[in-house]
Amino acid sequence: MRAVLTWRDKAEHCINDIAFKPDGTQLILAAGSRLLVYDTSDGTLLQPLKGHKDTVYCVAYAKDGLWSPEQKSVSKHKSSSKIICCSWTNDGQYLALGMFNGIISIRNKNGEEKVKIERPGGSLSPIWSICWNPSREERNDILAVADWGQKVSFYQLSGKQIGKDRALNFDPCCISYFTKGEYILLGGSDKQVSLFTKDGVRLGTVGEQNSWVWTCQAKPDSNYVVVGCQDGTISFYQLIFSTVHGLYKDRYAYRDSMTDVIVQHLITEQKVRIKCKELVKKIAIYRNRLAIQLPEKILIYELYSEDLSDMHYRVKEKIIKKFECNLLVVCANHIILCQEKRLQCLSFSGVKEREWQMESLIRYIKVIGGPPGREGLLVGLKNGQILKIFVDNLFAIVLLKQATAVRCLDMSASRKKLAVVDENDTCLVYDIDTKELLFQEPNANSVAWNTQCEDMLCFSGGGYLNIKASTFPVHRQKLQGFVVGYNGSKIFCLHVFSISAVEVPQSAPMYQYLDRKLFKEAYQIACLGVTDTDWRELAMEALEGLDFETAKKAFIRVQDLRYLELISSIEDFLGSGDPKETKMLITKQADWARNIKEPKAAVEMYISAGEHVKAIEICGDHGWVDMLIDIARKLDKAEREPLLLCATYLKKLDSPGYAAETYLKMGDLKSLVQLHVETQRWDEAFALGEKHPEFKDDIYMPYAQWLAENDRFEEAQKAFHKAGRQREAVQVLEQLTNNAVAESRFNDAAYYYWMLSMQCLDIAQADPAQKDTMLGKFYHFQRLAELYHGYHAIHRHTEDPFSVHRPETLFNISRFLLHSLPKDTPSGISKVKILFTLAKQSKALGAYRLARHAYDKLRGLYIPARFQKSIELGTLTIRAKPFHDSEELVPLCYRCSTNNPLLNNLGNVCINCRQPFIFSASSYDVLHLVEFYLEEGITDEEAISLIDLEVLRPKRDDRQLEIANNSSQILRLVETKDSIGDEDPFTAKLSFEQGGSEFVPVVVSRLVLRSMSRRDVLIKRWPPPLRWQYFRSLLPDASITMCPSCFQMFHSEDYELLVLQHGCCPYCRRCKDDPGP
Repeated sequence: MRAVLTWRDKAEHCINDIAFKPDGTQLILAAGSRLLVYDTSDGTLLQPLKGHKDTVYCVAYAKDGLWSPEQKSVSKHKSSSKIICCSWTNDGQYLALGMFNGIISIRNKNGEEKVKIERPGGSLSPIWSICWNPSREERNDILAVADWGQKVSFYQLSGKQIGKDRALNFDPCCISYFTKGEYILLGGSDKQVSLFTKDGVRLGTVGEQNSWVWTCQAKPDSNYVVVGCQDGTISFYQLIFSTVHGLYKDRYAYRDSMTDVIVQHLITEQKVRIKCKELVKKIAIYRNRLAIQLPEKILIYELYSEDLSDMHYRVKEKIIKKFECNLLVVCANHIILCQEKRLQCLSFSGVKEREWQMESLIRYIKVIGGPPGREGLLVGLKNGQILKIFVDNLFAIVLLKQATAVRCLDMSASRKKLAVVDENDTCLVYDIDTKELLFQEPNANSVAWNTQCEDMLCFSGGGYLNIKASTFPVHRQKLQGFVVGYNGSKIFCLHVFSISAVEVPQSAPMYQYLDRKLFKEAYQIACLGVTDTDWRELAMEALEGLDFETAKKAFIRVQDLRYLELISSIEDFLGSGDPKETKMLITKQADWARNIKEPKAAVEMYISAGEHVKAIEICGDHGWVDMLIDIARKLDKAEREPLLLCATYLKKLDSPGYAAETYLKMGDLKSLVQLHVETQRWDEAFALGEKHPEFKDDIYMPYAQWLAENDRFEEAQKAFHKAGRQREAVQVLEQLTNNAVAESRFNDAAYYYWMLSMQCLDIAQADPAQKDTMLGKFYHFQRLAELYHGYHAIHRHTEDPFSVHRPETLFNISRFLLHSLPKDTPSGISKVKILFTLAKQSKALGAYRLARHAYDKLRGLYIPARFQKSIELGTLTIRAKPFHDSEELVPLCYRCSTNNPLLNNLGNVCINCRQPFIFSASSYDVLHLVEFYLEEGITDEEAISLIDLEVLRPKRDDRQLEIANNSSQILRLVETKDSIGDEDPFTAKLSFEQGGSEFVPVVVSRLVLRSMSRRDVLIKRWPPPLRWQYFRSLLPDASITMCPSCFQMFHSEDYELLVLQHGCCPYCRRCKDDPGP
């Protein structure tokens, strides 16, 4: 028993009395003149009750009232002395009064004195506390009396004393019964509360205090105790009673009522009680020995006779000495004491004969048998070490060492295997000789080997009992408690404080052996205990497996003479020893089994006779998938007919995995591909297609059709493309594009047009005959993708109540679209929305002239009603604004440094040098890039090598950084002020003849290429037949990122933000983690 402090509080005055609410949820106590109410769960002070002007000495919760409301007055009776305490009997018929003069007066409810008890010592022994036993099981009402003669005594209602007075050696101030009258709580001048038996035997201390204990009470129907002291301390304890017990085979000894030991025979259910009249601290049992540790001695008992059913014990030896130990073990002639890391071996006379010091704390110890005086001990340590110790040998034998602490151990009957439960709730089984870990199972708290079967063990945990035979899977069933023993078909289970023998049929492990055709082992398991049905199944399986000896034993068990005669005739027939006749007999036996509707037996016999096709047909007709795959695995790969039949049946029975295994064994890859396609197991099909490219068309074409049927058109298009069906791939994309435009999903339309353009480029590369046509479509679709990508922002701005784009971005997009739109406006794009957005944003940004132009253009178009009012109002208000544009909005040509008008009749090119502008695909700003071309004769590879040969120029400190990774190509340029001066050869190439109407591209030589820094150049690496495009950055203080897939340009900060938001490129939707093209 141990007491755990749950909570503690302190009041200002002495605690005179305590009472629990009947349901135990609240606690009321008297402290001075105040009453305090506490929550018993956590010690929270709920409320103080005021109203008393003087000290409160007693409190109680009302159960059924003190008197009835009809009663006008309360009867009063005089007593011969001051009354200190009182207590009612359970039935409320009698009241016991404890008086200062040492007299106990027992009165009926009318106040008449029926019994008067005079305690020795008279007035020198005031009766300070009394309490009736609340137990309903006692025959008589028993009164416990504590007086200041420092004694506790017990009386019947008649006044007759029970037993002798028990000396306390302190002045008791309070006495109360704990739980249902099994124990007594006593506190007083010794500054502690002690637990006693109901007979007055002291068991231990509940809690030590700093002052006298004036009151203590037990919480109703629980194991909690509250203590009140002189200094105002309130302590709330939980009492925990540990299980003290011992087990050896079918004998179980356990502590009862703290002072008694009950020995139970688990098979016969016989019990014997040994009364020790002292606190029982430890119990150990072994064969005919029983050891009981008391506070000041150890008692050794032995059985009267060698009879296995004898339950009469007598004292053999007494060791009058106090011992402190964690575990106690008894052997034939010795007791073993475990003290932390040390084991001591003592003779029955108390002489220490031997001692072992361990490396770590001892967690488990068990006697594993042996000759008297030479028994072996199995010891498990906290550091994972497991040892075997013989009581007559000073040296311990290390069996094995594992990484985790030991919780439970057991050794098999032959001493060849060891089962360990560790602190991680894992059951590990080792071979003792080789130290090999045979297997392990999770969720275990205890383990036990079967004493009658070497290969069977059971373990418990998580509310389940697990039985494991050999290396077969675990058989589970529900069971509460801990497994402590396993004998035959009986499992001994400890639940709370009681142990029981559970009869467990051994059917599950028997069938596990049968499945492996291990008939002799299955017979051994059946002998432990199975049903008649299981015996018959064993007999039939053994007969089918031609194990006639086991079959005969099993049929004898079920008394089936017909089969016994059959076995006898078969054995006589087989005596001739002709293999052909044996095979013929087995085939006939199989036919017979099939006719009498024993298909499983027939299958086994057909297999034994080599008639695999017949066996497969039976299994297929009955849907026995497991048997079919077993047959397929045992067949040779050259036996194509039965294997093909197996695969066909497995396919019909919806077991594609097993069918695939069979096709693979045959080497029939085409059938395997068809199976994967029919069952839509695409991953397996793709893996096969990678290894065998000749099957790709057979895989991707059905896959694409399946995707299209399931509305996954984007994936279908890619699948058609991989299958080489370009026409179907383009058709899917065109349909997707048309749908996106029709549904105003212009961002998706832009993406699909970009995919279409890349599809055309692939066709142009693969088919030279269609090169020119496909390249024309490529440029057309690229242009449409750019238009729809920009128009998506315009459409959302005009349709949504809020815009996510900045005014400058919408302004730039509107200008870009207005300059880029062909004469035939693409489907879905509204010029009204473009001009309306341009007018609105131009006005907001100060481009009043451009806004006026946009409003004028709108007047010539059909305007939807919802825009009519806004446009008319804007047309009027813009007249009040100046007729010029803000110079900050004017775009600059980075080649010739010309300021271009906001409305450019030439389109998105410079009005001076005709250089095409390059726009950011997010903000649509003009980027500081100039495209240049290579001189004739310079290949792309040579250009790259020349650019990489970076030449250092004097007086220039360019700290320029290009970050290249799988996601993007980022150009960062930082130029110091020392860079002023120094003519750049590329800059010289930017000059052109003024006034020309034709565009003169920038063409660079090898010398110019060699002067360039690789960090200044961005390259669009188009696949053939296109040439690469080269761009030179003219501003070193800005950073540009180009997507390596779609080659669209962005300001680096914009690109990084968009990729973080969407997880991919905003234009081509290439994920940031995808490798480059």
